[in-house]
Amino acid sequence: MLYTLYETQRTLMEPFADLAQAAAKFYSNPLSPFSETQLAHRMSAGYELMFRLGKDYEKPQFGIRTVDVDGVSCAIHERVEIDKPFCELRRFKRFSDDPDTLLKLKEQPVVLVVAPLSGHYATLLRDTVRSMLADHKVYITDWKNARLVPLSEGDFHLDDYVNYVQEFIRHLQQKYGNCHVMSVCQPTVPVLAAVSLMASRGETTPLSMTMMGGPIDARRSPTAVNNLATQRSFKWFETNVIYRVPSNFPGAGRRVYPGFMQHMGFVAMNPDRHATSHYDYFKNLIQGDDASAEAHRKFYDEYNAVLDMDANYYLETIKTVFQDYSLVNGTWDVRSPDGKLERVRPQDITDTALLTIEGELDDISGSGQTEAAQGLCSGIAPERRMHCEVKGAGHYGIFSGRRWRKHVYAKVRDFIRANQPGQPAGAVRVRRVRTAAA
Repeated sequence: MLYTLYETQRTLMEPFADLAQAAAKFYSNPLSPFSETQLAHRMSAGYELMFRLGKDYEKPQFGIRTVDVDGVSCAIHERVEIDKPFCELRRFKRFSDDPDTLLKLKEQPVVLVVAPLSGHYATLLRDTVRSMLADHKVYITDWKNARLVPLSEGDFHLDDYVNYVQEFIRHLQQKYGNCHVMSVCQPTVPVLAAVSLMASRGETTPLSMTMMGGPIDARRSPTAVNNLATQRSFKWFETNVIYRVPSNFPGAGRRVYPGFMQHMGFVAMNPDRHATSHYDYFKNLIQGDDASAEAHRKFYDEYNAVLDMDANYYLETIKTVFQDYSLVNGTWDVRSPDGKLERVRPQDITDTALLTIEGELDDISGSGQTEAAQGLCSGIAPERRMHCEVKGAGHYGIFSGRRWRKHVYAKVRDFIRANQPGQPAGAVRVRRVRTAAA
C-alpha cells in the first residue's frame, strides 16, 4: 500500500515539477523581459530548487566516451556482454588507432568490478571505472531495478548473487585466461563467498581480490547501518520495509525493498548536511556560480537515483551479513545453481592475492570490518596480502573523488600489476598502511 501511495504522490507532483522547471527557465532566459527584474535571479533559483526536489530521478548513464592511456586518447564503447534477469555484465571496450597503444591495451590486466546492490545504480562507481580504464580491461556488474523484472523471471536470492559473480568470473577466465576482481562496499561479502566456493571445488580462482569498504565482519566498529540491523528483528524488516511493486511497472506484484525507502534512509543519516547542500545550491544559482551548481546537480542526479531490490535478496543479506554474521562464524551455506548446498570456507583460498581498503572516517562500513577478510583468508601467503587505511576518507572517498584518484587508485593499480602473470612480483606483505590525503 505504501508503494502505491508513493507512486500516486510522485505522479501528482510531476506536473508541478515540470511547471517549476519552466518557471525557472522563464525567469533566467535572457530573452524574457522578466529576467531583467530585480528578483529574477531569486525567483529562477527558487523554482530550480523546487524542480530538483520534486523531479523523478532516472537511472544515470556512465557516459565515459574517452580515456587517456599514457597520453593517447582512446575511444570507449560500452556494451552488455552477458544479460541476466537481474544483472548485466557491462564491458567498456577501448579503441585506438595507435599501434603501440593498441598493443599496450591488449596486454593490460582484466578486472571485474562488482558494484554494490544496495540502493544505488552501478554508475555510482563511474569515477572508479574511469580511473581503472587507463590501465585495465574493465567489466562491471550493472544490477537491474527489481521493479522492472517480471515475476516470470523468478525471485532473486543472495545465493543467486554469489552464483552470478562466479559465472562472470568464469566467463572472463575463459576469454582471457584469468582476471582480477574488485568489490566495493556490499559485494565484498558475496564476492569473498564466490571465490571461496571456487577454491573449495578446486576451480581456478581470480589472480587477485580487491575489497573496499565492505561489511566482512559487521561486528567491528558498528555504524548506524549495522545498529539498525541488530536492533530490529528479521520479522520487523519483513513486515515494515517490504512492499509489492505497483501495477504500472513490468515487475508488478514482485516483493521488493523499495528504492525510495533506501533513499530516505540515506538522507536521514545526515539530514543537516543535505539541507545545507541544497541551500548552498540556491545561493550558487543566485550568485551565478555555475561550476558549483553543476557539481551539485551531478552529485544529486546520482545520489537520488535509486533502485528496488528483490525482497528475498535484501532480507537474506540482513540476516546473513548483519544479524547472524554467517561468513565470519563459518556457518554460511550457499545453494549452487544445481541445488547443492556448499559451505563457504575463505581459508580454502590459496592462489588469489588479497588487498583490503578502508576509509578512516567511513560511517557505513566501520574500521576493521573489511580488514577482517585478512584473517579469514588464512590460506593466502602473507606476502600476497595487504591492507590499506585511507586517512581522512569517508565511505565514498575510497572509490570516488580526489582521494580515490590521487591516493587509492595507484595502490590498487600497483597491487593488480604485481599479481599479473609476466609482471615482476612486488612486495605486498600484509601490513596496515595509512595513505596521506592532502
